[in-house]
Amino acid sequence: MDWLIQLLTGSSVAHAILTLAFVISAGLLLGKIKVFGISLGITWILFCGIFLGHLGFDIDHNVLHFMKEFGLILFIYSIGMQVGPSFFSSFKKGGITLNLLASGVVLLGVITAYIIHLVTNTPIATMVGVLSGAVTNTPGLGAAQQTYTDITGASDPTIATAYAVAYPLGVVGIILTLVLFRYIFKINKENENLLLEEDDESKKAEAQMFSLQVKNPSIFGKDIKFIKSLIEKEFVISRVLHTNSGVLEVPQTNTVLNENDKVLVVTNLNNIEIIETLIGKQLDMNREEWNKLDSQLVSRRIAITKSEINGRSLGDLKLRNNYGVNITRVNRAGVDLIADTRLKLQMGDRVTVVGSEDAIASVEKYMGNSMRRLREPNLISIFIGIALGVLIGSIPIMFPGIPQPVKLGLAGGPLIIAILISKFGPKFKLVTYTTMSANLMLREIGIALFLACVGLEAGGSFVETIISGGYKWIGYGVIITVIPILTMGIIGRKVCKLNYYTLMGLIAGSMTDPPALSFANTLAGNDVPAVGYATVYPLTMFLRVITAQLMILIFL
Repeated sequence: MDWLIQLLTGSSVAHAILTLAFVISAGLLLGKIKVFGISLGITWILFCGIFLGHLGFDIDHNVLHFMKEFGLILFIYSIGMQVGPSFFSSFKKGGITLNLLASGVVLLGVITAYIIHLVTNTPIATMVGVLSGAVTNTPGLGAAQQTYTDITGASDPTIATAYAVAYPLGVVGIILTLVLFRYIFKINKENENLLLEEDDESKKAEAQMFSLQVKNPSIFGKDIKFIKSLIEKEFVISRVLHTNSGVLEVPQTNTVLNENDKVLVVTNLNNIEIIETLIGKQLDMNREEWNKLDSQLVSRRIAITKSEINGRSLGDLKLRNNYGVNITRVNRAGVDLIADTRLKLQMGDRVTVVGSEDAIASVEKYMGNSMRRLREPNLISIFIGIALGVLIGSIPIMFPGIPQPVKLGLAGGPLIIAILISKFGPKFKLVTYTTMSANLMLREIGIALFLACVGLEAGGSFVETIISGGYKWIGYGVIITVIPILTMGIIGRKVCKLNYYTLMGLIAGSMTDPPALSFANTLAGNDVPAVGYATVYPLTMFLRVITAQLMILIFL
């Protein structure tokens, strides 16, 4: 039995792996428990680690440090890859308002935490832990711990302890505030649904099909290339039915339109009025009616799975001239985009191709359309990105008034590089596509390792810290949770006139809190909260990580 005792109490790698595996497994099992429909989810791993740490279980310091930092890098990098493609587009149109409000929530939380620090003399490192728990943001915890270690050369267990103490009421407080808003603003769901239908910008911007009849004399006898040059709007003419001859064709750029010809146009609601003025009146003719006109033409979605197409524009491919087909839409991450010639394709995009069966088969070979290829992880881009992230995160940057050089660290560096690579990588022929399941697996393994290590590290002094005054952090956390949400929520509703469903998604996203999003989606009965959440999540996550680091750097 000596081998078993040695395994359970020694300092070997086997002991470290066994301990971490037990902590993670127990935490994940407890995370399935819900109280009043609310679960703390993966955060239970932290509490299990604290419990075992309190009982005296520990692992070698060097192994613990490596596993914690490596888990943090995997987690942060996966988040960056997830939010990167939508990070810059989230600032467009209505997204600017939502992101400003979300930034206000982040900034008010930081200010509130700093004021509490001044009033109570709570160490700033501990207060950053309270802040991270109160806003349910684990990456912020990781960034704070890593930055503190960089500056002092030691770790501060009170950061993780404060996080653990503040986190539960952070989750509950966010959800209760969403319920409170319903009564403060006297929300009527029917009125909210009506207002939502009147102003649905996402549907207005999404690609749709319209049938038009050529009635504008100024374009009679003109080819499609000339017609498209007349207006700066994105649209694709998918099919043309020549009224005189009765011939239906997939148009080329030199296809000529004549009076009373019927065309199937792909564009969005924002553009259709101008295009209708240019071409002619709309017809009550749906896609099925077009399909019945000529059984030789078919429409099919083809996935981009060949790396040589990654980053190339639709115009560069010359599919109309080479294959006699038309690309009408490009589906990316579940959203249909207009197939403009300037649009650059990415691995994993699904393009809608119209043409003959033989032509589409040729295009299929050209583009790949291999689901097996999409399921293969692109490890090269992942590890190149991690290497660059660690490199960038290690560069010291001097700022006036700050005695210590600022580093993005193992949290900020990989996050920024992941966002940039996922967004701009295809332009440099770098394949960055990763399936959602692969990204989620990488992210969950990373956060599980990180939380388990943090819990084991903080567990030894957890109870003593709470008894010695740490219980006060619960109250500090509630204040940090509620004040920013109430303030910006009232501004969002009363000043910016946000729909209640969008407001719920904004608040859940500004606190990066999935349980709150789940509650909002259930209450709304639609995906509007999820859209608001996704709009602000990228910027919020970035700000949470950076502000946690800056608070340590500036005020420590």
